[in-house]
Amino acid sequence: MDVIKKYVASLFDPVLAAGAVKVALVVGTILLLINHADALFNNNMTVHRWVSVCLSYLVPYMVSIHGRISAKNKK
Repeated sequence: MDVIKKYVASLFDPVLAAGAVKVALVVGTILLLINHADALFNNNMTVHRWVSVCLSYLVPYMVSIHGRISAKNKK
């Protein structure tokens, strides 16, 4: 449980977040375009699709943070 608490705290660490935000913006935008471009450009976005879009940005952010923590712990 202590590992989870440390991970959640690291999600808000400004040093780790700076790089993770960049990764999330690039990867999230690519995922947005792959999965929802048609609906977005045709103005057919639903609440379900917007939730999916949010996850398209959140998941890469969280994975990037995890990678940065893992790399830091191996040193």
